[in-house]
Amino acid sequence: MPPLIAATVLAAGIVGLFVLDRDETLRASKALWIPLTWLLIVGSRPVSAWLQLGQPIDASDFYMGEGSPLDRNVFTALLLAGIAVLIARRRVVGTILRSNAPVVLFFSYCLFSVLWSDYPDIALKRWIKAIGDFVMALVVVTDPDVTSALKRLFSRAGFLLLPTSILLIRYFGELGRGYDPDGLPMNTGVTTNKNTLGVITFVLSLGALWQIVMLLRTKGQPNRGRRLLAQSALLVIGVTLLMMAQSATSQACFALGAALIVVTNFSAMKRRPAAVHVLVVTIVLVVAFAMLSGDVAGIAHAMGRQSNLTGRTDIWAAVLPVVPSTVVGAGFESFWLGPRVQSVWRQLSQFMHVNEAHNGYIEVYLNLGLVGVCLIALLLISGYRHAVEAFRSDPAIGGLMLAYLVSAVSYSITEAGFRLLNPIWIFLLLATTLVPETPVPESPPFGISQQDEVEWALHDEGASFFSLGF
Repeated sequence: MPPLIAATVLAAGIVGLFVLDRDETLRASKALWIPLTWLLIVGSRPVSAWLQLGQPIDASDFYMGEGSPLDRNVFTALLLAGIAVLIARRRVVGTILRSNAPVVLFFSYCLFSVLWSDYPDIALKRWIKAIGDFVMALVVVTDPDVTSALKRLFSRAGFLLLPTSILLIRYFGELGRGYDPDGLPMNTGVTTNKNTLGVITFVLSLGALWQIVMLLRTKGQPNRGRRLLAQSALLVIGVTLLMMAQSATSQACFALGAALIVVTNFSAMKRRPAAVHVLVVTIVLVVAFAMLSGDVAGIAHAMGRQSNLTGRTDIWAAVLPVVPSTVVGAGFESFWLGPRVQSVWRQLSQFMHVNEAHNGYIEVYLNLGLVGVCLIALLLISGYRHAVEAFRSDPAIGGLMLAYLVSAVSYSITEAGFRLLNPIWIFLLLATTLVPETPVPESPPFGISQQDEVEWALHDEGASFFSLGF
């Protein structure tokens, strides 16, 4: 099929998916377009790369350089728009921040660590970009109907990014395919790196699976059949794309997250919420035992990697001895700057110009020291506590939060998952900041406009900022 005809068919197919998934009962606010646009950029390429105004770079690596003025202005505009929304929702935001002290403490420490960075000006600019991820997560979780907001975020991003990736790989190879540092061919789709393609695919595919499970549970929903068809098509596209991306970590994390979403919706699990602890602890213990037992070769074989985890153990051995401070690290996003990087590159001649440790925990240690690792641990514990609380009220929401939390923990074993402008980090923040709240907002007066109704939900003293959809 000629590329232009394929592109036309794809465009028609994407429109068809949006039509099939149309649901007039979803009442997410228009502010959702702000985090959606942020996610579309982070999950693909910077705007300048799409417009071919500069050298294309991986969106997840955007912060490593200054970027083009266009990209900087786009991110700044989205950040300011997100902050404006949060100011309008300040009462709700205040409640969420008080319930997420570990997240606030982590970002505060990141800002404080700029003081001992060798390049404080660069570190400060990167911290501002990092705050953007948190702002976007808050815009989603403070939506008057957060369940509707999550559904629309997953669907809109998935319908646009995943089918387009397959089109670029199959029909526009100059855009959708490339070569890794070893000169081997790789499929990149809308991104410029197979790992970035893998992670954005698996997080959006988990969202599609979650919606399918919810639709199967509630048979009385309007237009259930066509919505189920749209989400099933998206899940099939996502699984196909995961195979094409050949990112073993993303494939394993999708399988893990999918299992959690499905298992936590079993009737037996719903009747016994304590079983969630057993399930999660078992998963963590199995992964930890396998890693600590030294059977790296066995783990690598199971994940389709070499016995040295495709060079990752070499990187870990090279970077750990040169961290400037074991307690506080090099400063926020400052380790991969300056002369120390040259010494690392000299040791890793086969991985020249590597700019991450390919392990989220080690990456945090390099930049923020043991203090940063402890704060990440607190953040994860807080997120787990919120997920369990949500599971008691709504197993579907709780299962989704657990899926993103556990998959992020696992993903960060072989990739730098706790890093700004990374899709898995954004979804981890979403899962962590989703805080269940007991009272449901009082119904607004009859006859007011939709915009006024949103304001009523946001400013009513007794309003709940987390609607579980019942």
